[in-house]
Amino acid sequence: MDNFQSTNKARRYKAHISIFGTTQIHYRNPWTVAMWSVAFPGFGHFLLNKYFRGFALFLWEIYINQVSSLNLAIMYSFTGNFDAAKEVLDLSMVLMYIPVYLFAIWDSYRTTVDLNKIYTLAKREDAPFNSFSIGAFEINYLDKRNPIMAILWGMTIPSIGQLYAHRIILAGFTLVWTAIFMYYSHFLEALINLINGDLAKSNEVLNPQWLLFIPSFYFFSVYDSYVSTVENNKLFEDEQNKYLRRDYQHFKFKMKKADKVDIMQIFATFEHSTYLELAITDLEEQGITNILALPLNNRTEERKILDNLHQSDGTSLISKGMILAFLFSTVGASRGFILEWGPIIWGLIGATSGFVLGFLLDLFIKKVIKKKQRTLRGKNSEVILVVECENYQKERVESILWNQLALGVAPLNQD
Repeated sequence: MDNFQSTNKARRYKAHISIFGTTQIHYRNPWTVAMWSVAFPGFGHFLLNKYFRGFALFLWEIYINQVSSLNLAIMYSFTGNFDAAKEVLDLSMVLMYIPVYLFAIWDSYRTTVDLNKIYTLAKREDAPFNSFSIGAFEINYLDKRNPIMAILWGMTIPSIGQLYAHRIILAGFTLVWTAIFMYYSHFLEALINLINGDLAKSNEVLNPQWLLFIPSFYFFSVYDSYVSTVENNKLFEDEQNKYLRRDYQHFKFKMKKADKVDIMQIFATFEHSTYLELAITDLEEQGITNILALPLNNRTEERKILDNLHQSDGTSLISKGMILAFLFSTVGASRGFILEWGPIIWGLIGATSGFVLGFLLDLFIKKVIKKKQRTLRGKNSEVILVVECENYQKERVESILWNQLALGVAPLNQD
């Protein structure tokens, strides 16, 4: 089988793998994308992989916000100092800001609706796409990664989770702006003072104009890392399903006949992973080519809380939590400038409260109101592999299957 080469003859592709990342279209909630544009113009477009438009809107937000002192006015408004808010705010620049801000929200919503339609058509067309890219500077390939690890790495420093999900372009952009926000807000300096117990010094060094960029920026990075990992896992499974059905469901494959005593069949079960393909190619190197692979259809089960390495359907309950976390943390950090514990602690309290509230809201909607079912992609058998070999090859075949992390292996009983 020749390696896939993009010919652009198909009208639509579901994905494209390059050294800079995996670009794919998949179904998204337009309201969720629009809400991230509300949080920060450009974020909704980043979720849609529309980088140029996202970069333009992001940089416009930074520039206008800075010259108009919008964040500073927001902080004064939340603390009840409305006269100071009016004094620092440059109204003429705000009037330039509003149309672009509204456009970012509207365009991200509209584009999501359009891309959902295109995704449906691309899925029906089911055109092939590349699954591996290697260049002078980088290698990228479809594989399964753990969404929970993406969250944990994303919670360290913005961009690390995106690097884990191989979102190279966005990760580099995020890392640069993380350094800028941290430097001009003096967040790390304030954090060190807070850890040392000097709350007054911690509050004093913080720059609210730059500080209020951080909550939305931070939680978006975590959310994007998580969603990208989940969708890449789904794409890997779909691509591997197609590959197995195309190359390892030969019409000539027959179940073992009783009169062929020197031939046996060994059954194994696998999860979708690269270990499955390693097992198949190991067997083929041993001259064993009569192999049948049967991807299973998964049963439905109640919605789980978080996707993980083995369960990646993207319907877990963190979307509203992440959005409310940035909203509440922004309010908490603003109010913290006049409250006893300071903006950092109140920002963390706001983030935690917002996430818990959003999580409970999503849980109520999904579990109580809609009671939707979902496909289970848990740690269960997802592919059945049938290997026909001669009797003397039995131990070697079983060893290969076990070494490549088969979930279960058993020879067909000859009695």
